[in-house]
Amino acid sequence: MITERLGELAALGTALLWTLTYLQFTIAVRRIGASTLNRMRLLVALGLLLIAHLAIYGSLLPIHVALEGWGWLTLSGIVGFAISDALLFRGLYHLGAHRTSLVMSLIPVVSALLAWGLFGERLSWIQGLAALGTVGGITLVVSARRSDRSAGAEGRTPRLGILFALGAVLAQSLRYILSLQGMRSGFEPLSANVVQILTATIAVWILAAFRREIAGSFRSLKDRPAALATAGGATTGPFLGVTLSMIALSRAPVGIASTLMALSPVFLPIVSRWVFREPITLRALAGTGVAVAGVAILFLS
Repeated sequence: MITERLGELAALGTALLWTLTYLQFTIAVRRIGASTLNRMRLLVALGLLLIAHLAIYGSLLPIHVALEGWGWLTLSGIVGFAISDALLFRGLYHLGAHRTSLVMSLIPVVSALLAWGLFGERLSWIQGLAALGTVGGITLVVSARRSDRSAGAEGRTPRLGILFALGAVLAQSLRYILSLQGMRSGFEPLSANVVQILTATIAVWILAAFRREIAGSFRSLKDRPAALATAGGATTGPFLGVTLSMIALSRAPVGIASTLMALSPVFLPIVSRWVFREPITLRALAGTGVAVAGVAILFLS
């Protein structure tokens, strides 16, 4: 059972890890800013991935894998971490966290459509309904929380935020497809993640060099709480979380894997209730129930 459902279990693990990542990055981004956080978390994650790859495979990089796979995963790293995150951070600025999360819940739908169009992947009607039900549950949970007061403030345009968030949805969905294509060239999930994070890290630090922001990024390490939160988030996010997402994509249909990986907004109110003592609304509870029911059907179908 565990072997048969490894992809789905990996996707659920990814969602749980990304929930922890969200909480840690929320602390860090308020102290050092989004751009610095993005650069430092990728640098930390790359170091952890290189060490893990050396320990498991005996080399820092997957140098003996087909060059074609490197190409796909290079594109995946740039699209999924450099471009997608840049769009996401701008969406957060204009739209706020909760409404941005609502737009981002479209990722499973867009991913499934791309996988159908490019790879001919199809879900059964039961799986399709379960996936839609899960996305609906996520939407209920996210919409149950009050919109950020910052959205719509001076200099912030909600309509522009929606466009940025939709761009992030498309970019992240493309990352799933490009990652899957790269792994079909012979990459193991950990090796695929090394290439993605390496490419994204190079891209964001080259941009930082042009902007003369490298020194300022390293000065952020003096902020101990931010440094610890960044390191923790990099561990649960780009290192462990994204590696698990590679396993999920390689062992389960893209539509199902992306749906399960999108469950972080469902887990967040539960964790926030435990950590921050935030109340949980009836709508959030109903959404959680619908999402869990959808997940159960996906596992049983």
